[in-house]
Amino acid sequence: MSASGLLAQLLNGLASASSLFLVSVGLSLIFGVTRTINFAHGSFYMLGAFMAFTSVEQLAPVLGFWSALLLAPLACGLLGALVEMLLLRRIYAAPELFQLLATFALVLVIKDAALWLWGPEELFGPRAAGFEGAVNILGRQFPSYDLLLVAVGPLVLLLLTLLLSKTRFGVLVRAATQDREMVGALGVNQAWLFTAVFALGTLLAGLGGALQLPREPASLEMDMLSIGSAFVVVVVGGMGSIPGAFLAALLVAELKALCIWLGVQEVAGVEISFSKLTLVVEFLVMAAVLVWRPWGLLGKPQSLARSSEAEQPLRAAGHGATAAWLGLLAGLVLLPLVMGEAGSYASVLLTDIFVAALFAASLHFILGPGGMHSFGHAAYFGLGAYGAALLVRLADLPMEAALLLGPLLAVAGALLYGWFCVRLSGVYLTMLTLAFAQISWAIVFQWDGLTGGSNGLTGVWPPEWASSGAAFYWLALALCAAGIYLLRRLLFSPLGYALRASRDSALRADAIGIDVRRVQWTALVIAALFAGLAGALFAFSKGGVAPDAMAVTKSVDGLVMVLLGGVQTLAGPVVGAAAFTWLHDTVARNTEYWRALLGATMLLLVLLFPQGIAGFAQQLRALIAPQKRAEGRP
Repeated sequence: MSASGLLAQLLNGLASASSLFLVSVGLSLIFGVTRTINFAHGSFYMLGAFMAFTSVEQLAPVLGFWSALLLAPLACGLLGALVEMLLLRRIYAAPELFQLLATFALVLVIKDAALWLWGPEELFGPRAAGFEGAVNILGRQFPSYDLLLVAVGPLVLLLLTLLLSKTRFGVLVRAATQDREMVGALGVNQAWLFTAVFALGTLLAGLGGALQLPREPASLEMDMLSIGSAFVVVVVGGMGSIPGAFLAALLVAELKALCIWLGVQEVAGVEISFSKLTLVVEFLVMAAVLVWRPWGLLGKPQSLARSSEAEQPLRAAGHGATAAWLGLLAGLVLLPLVMGEAGSYASVLLTDIFVAALFAASLHFILGPGGMHSFGHAAYFGLGAYGAALLVRLADLPMEAALLLGPLLAVAGALLYGWFCVRLSGVYLTMLTLAFAQISWAIVFQWDGLTGGSNGLTGVWPPEWASSGAAFYWLALALCAAGIYLLRRLLFSPLGYALRASRDSALRADAIGIDVRRVQWTALVIAALFAGLAGALFAFSKGGVAPDAMAVTKSVDGLVMVLLGGVQTLAGPVVGAAAFTWLHDTVARNTEYWRALLGATMLLLVLLFPQGIAGFAQQLRALIAPQKRAEGRP
């Protein structure tokens, strides 16, 4: 370690902070005005890099490097305006989670569109014209282009501050951030204001991606790599706060730079690799800030919505529905006997569906009736999988004991994380669950000696009695069906009623003697137990587990399953898990662009059936029933 090395890393941190600020400030603007959790914001960052590559390659000889480069963010802004008008404008009135589903579907569509247009390979752009060299600073060569990026962040901050403080558009944006309903009541055309803000936000994301091209290649992974950090910056800085986004980007980037400079250090006799903390440091910061100051460093507590749609009460299944579920269960039990060897693939796919259904049902338990929006439920799925795998690999326990004890690791995680999470609500709760999930992912990803690191744990197979024939299929069916049934029964227990009361009005629930935090904490632990059981079954069905089992994409998959099926129906998570798993398997086997087809299907479901598949079927049945009674039919 040296002073010159520290200075070089701090300058690198400043350059990274500018890039992070550009992608994050657009997301902050969009959320502040529209209240939309735009999961597709990272996709515009990726498109900015790809479009810059094409524009520079094709137009730089005519327009010059910088003119050609800056065409990319303008194109991103135009595309963002079209997306807002054609898609997002139709779902602003929908709950936040449906907006998440729509924007996640958009991520899939844009990723495959980029794959079709630019191919799967990384694309390296040319060096920035006029900034090809390096500057000597304390005996170290520092790229001159990075010094340019250091200046870009504060410049954009200054321009945005002037725009928001000195123009009528800026006044409207600030007013909408504080109270968008009042802005509409004053006669402002909200539709065009939202379009302009969304276009500006995507333009800034595209600018961030375009300016990264001389530093790193354009790749299809840029979207998911950037969106997590962007969410962190927006939440840490404060929703809708531009100075907060700049301060948070600076804090996160410099902490990463400091970790790289520290490298491996010995602290109290223990060797610690600070460089490995770069994978998780931003989420540690977000968790700490949310626990200390939930609305961010420079943010303000969000005002409550003036109106909200009442949740439909859950109803227990009638005799007809119960008979249908029992018939389906009997059919699934008999399926391997009827199909024989020809049904081996169907048995594997159905086993995946059973595990997905239990995972989705555990998330639905806290999401729908509990009202606790989680971006990190995969943490408990992964902890259960790793718990079972470690018991087999290290303790040499049989599968039966591992299935029983493995989910307890997920319970331990929920007891720890839940103590912090139940103190928050809304988007702050969502982001804190994301932070804890990413911390868990980073631990299993880097702890090579225990978890196998990025390779995971392998060789976790069922014993001989369960690996022959359809034995494991029946075991998974029995455990998942029992878990889903118990979760349904719990919703109609005193705990379930208290959980729904806490969701509908925490103040009223507290006034009648319900300990809201304890009820929510208990529900989270129960949900983690069953998610952990699903994870343990997953580990044995696949022969092992890798860190992907608790990645943010797995959490999003769970949300998609619940929303596809219907949040306010008991059958929703099961139907959604079956539809999502079948679609994913069928589409992926038949086309290279399976993400786009899957995303387009999800968009159609969001636009046409916002209540979900099971919710739509329930509404259709409710419409048909009075007609049948009027006609005297059974």
